[in-house]
Amino acid sequence: PDMYPGNCWAFKGSQGYLVVRLSMKIYPTAFTVEHVPKALSPAGNISSAPRDFAVYGLDDEYQEEGKLLGQYVYDQDGEPLQMFPAMEKSENAFQIVELRILSNWGHAVYTCLYRFRVHGEPA
Repeated sequence: PDMYPGNCWAFKGSQGYLVVRLSMKIYPTAFTVEHVPKALSPAGNISSAPRDFAVYGLDDEYQEEGKLLGQYVYDQDGEPLQMFPAMEKSENAFQIVELRILSNWGHAVYTCLYRFRVHGEPA
């Protein structure tokens, strides 16, 4: 609910994934990733921020490989809140979306995710 440094979902290493169930099926149009700005970081850097990530639409939570909706890079020198348009307009509507973090900005121990949002049109 807030963006205080350390109030994040931290996971071990630089790779991980998060699967969310939306309140309804949507045609995804964009995704937002938010991290604390460097200026608010006690270490003066945001090396634990996600770097390379991909977003997939899933038909159900047990599906191993969903439909790739886009692959992106969170810019550590950009705005704390960054929006990424869906790379391909999907004919399919999804209620389940997977965020797959592929790397971070260099933190050796963990990666921190503060906010992830999915935007789209109701099916």
